[in-house]
Amino acid sequence: MCTAAGELAAAKKHLQRESEKRKAAEIAVKESHRQYDKLLADSLGMQKQLRSLSHELLRAQEDERKKISRELHDEISQILTGINVRLAALKIEAAANTGSVTRKIGNAQRLVEKSVAAVHRFARELRPAMLDDLGLIPALTAYMKDIRKRTGLQIRFSASKTVAMEALDCNTRTVLYRIVQEALTNVAKHAQASQVNVCIRNNMEDIDLEVIDDGKAFSVPKALANKRRKHLGLIGMRERAEMVGGTFSIESVVGKGTTVRVRIPFHNGVNASGR
Repeated sequence: MCTAAGELAAAKKHLQRESEKRKAAEIAVKESHRQYDKLLADSLGMQKQLRSLSHELLRAQEDERKKISRELHDEISQILTGINVRLAALKIEAAANTGSVTRKIGNAQRLVEKSVAAVHRFARELRPAMLDDLGLIPALTAYMKDIRKRTGLQIRFSASKTVAMEALDCNTRTVLYRIVQEALTNVAKHAQASQVNVCIRNNMEDIDLEVIDDGKAFSVPKALANKRRKHLGLIGMRERAEMVGGTFSIESVVGKGTTVRVRIPFHNGVNASGR
């Protein structure tokens, strides 16, 4: 009888110890889960902060570009034009004296004219005034005309001509313009393409952009993972799209070329007043 009672007591102690171990293990697991959840939340918070910082940097860059563009156009360009006017007057005065002076002034005039054209081009590339004054489609049309002239790249452009498209807010206009600009620059530099199709269209929910070339293919994952300068443009396009709540994808297939796709929710493109 005593032996049975002792065995029962020992079994109870053993069960109690096992129960305590299980409770301790459960507490440890819960603590581990809590720590994991905290680390995950901290990580997501840091990612959100980094993404927010990236977006702020892009906005600051765009504001700075706008400022420099206006300074180039309004001040430096006017100064160069003024110099050219003075040279023209000197040229008339010098015509009565020697042909040598006239030729030198003429050469100087041509240099100034080239400088004015370069300043206008830099200003357009930094921040085209047409983007703010006339809207996205006219600005892209002018840019594509310029890049065709400079590079010989054959570009076909189609776009929805709707009131809603014309009413895109400044951020969305800028994002779409910069992505097209970067995509076409990449094609001109690297793709060896014979033709590029650019299409922007909208429906009730989204604005869709596609830039499709028939040039050389490349490894998209490798390019997006590469932090070297020449690949930062791809990352920048993705960041810009995400900055206005959009999505960015790029597909490159041997023999078919490369397709850049951007989709932006339409409510992010037009503000509450419809402007």
